[in-house]
Amino acid sequence: MVVERKMTKKFLEEAYAGESMAHMRYMIFADVAEKEGFPNIAKLFRAIAFAELVHARNHYQALGNVKDTPNNLQVAIDGETFEVEEMYPVYKATAELQGEKEAVRSTHYALEAEKIHAELYRKAKELAEQKKDIEIKKVYICPVCGYTAIDEAPEYCPVCGAPREKFVVFE
Repeated sequence: MVVERKMTKKFLEEAYAGESMAHMRYMIFADVAEKEGFPNIAKLFRAIAFAELVHARNHYQALGNVKDTPNNLQVAIDGETFEVEEMYPVYKATAELQGEKEAVRSTHYALEAEKIHAELYRKAKELAEQKKDIEIKKVYICPVCGYTAIDEAPEYCPVCGAPREKFVVFE
């Protein structure tokens, strides 16, 4: 019986990972289709991406991984911290060693954004533990590198140089 439960957990984890990747892949494909002038194909990709999100959410919940907000924030902090301290430095160093310029750029962008994300989650967790919400009017995300700014975007992204006008605003 224990072996069976371990296999179910393993399968649910793999299904969650696969559905999560499918969701993101289809969202990326939707953007490409939109840019290429296929709005209905883009719509189809986005709709099915949502279905994949539903599947991923169901699997994640079945694994018992959805908790209250402070615990969810700690999971987010742990993930961002791992990416900042271990994952992206190793990936970036490997890309540099192998002369993969696009991978160096991509991992550098992610590393810089993840540092900000970890700190934002830390602040949010402190407040959530006090039963308070974080004070945010707007969140600005650089569409090139993922740099994140609260309440006001910089004139130019400090990581990649994208102009303020390109930032995506979450209100």
